[in-house]
Amino acid sequence: MNTTICQFLSIFPIGDSDPLHLPVRDLEHSCSFYEKTLGFTILSRQDTPCKEVLLRRDQVTMGLSENGGNPEEHSCYLSVNTVDALFQELQNRQLDVSPLRFDSHDGQTYRVFYLRAPDGLCFCFGQKQETSG
Repeated sequence: MNTTICQFLSIFPIGDSDPLHLPVRDLEHSCSFYEKTLGFTILSRQDTPCKEVLLRRDQVTMGLSENGGNPEEHSCYLSVNTVDALFQELQNRQLDVSPLRFDSHDGQTYRVFYLRAPDGLCFCFGQKQETSG
């Protein structure tokens, strides 16, 4: 299960994605992955107008929805406090994570890696790098 070493701090959409309504094809299968592998807990569940769940881990709330959207066209950035620890944890679980790298956005540098979830959603996990000097 989740080691709770890494804290999830915030979530941001990439492109037109809505972090509270991320599309999935099989909600139950997806929920299992987010709970067991990423340490989220289910806050609420609804069946109409479509099947949806609201998930939470630390300071991050996100929603999954069987809303007919294509999961492979949606992604989010998740800010964490220890990207190296999360990377190692997910790699140890034999998940297909990208190599760690540095990215720049709005004049800031971030240490990031990517994970494509089994449902097709893509997540970028990152930690802002403090500048010295």
